Amino acid sequence: MHLTKIIKPYLVAVLLLAVFVAGCVGAPVQEMSDARQALQAAEEVGAPRDAQDSYTRAVELMRAAEDALNRGDYALARERALAAKAAALTARTEAVNHTSNP
Repeated sequence: MHLTKIIKPYLVAVLLLAVFVAGCVGAPVQEMSDARQALQAAEEVGAPRDAQDSYTRAVELMRAAEDALNRGDYALARERALAAKAAALTARTEAVNHTSNP
């Protein structure tokens, strides 16, 4: 009984760690979706025309994320998807600013 009291906290910690690690290794579904939505939002305000460099960078990063995802490299896919989203948001902002300040 005394041994159970000692082992129980460690068992709980190990289980929590396992759940955390499992969440980190899964496919970055949300990140990929967010990046795609950010690219679409950038397209809708004319980023391919008005913020070409940033938009092209976002598209390249999205392709890299998709390639990594297809290879099963979820960590790299997540990293590239987050970068693609950031680049797409930058492109969107640049396009909006270009439109309001021609």
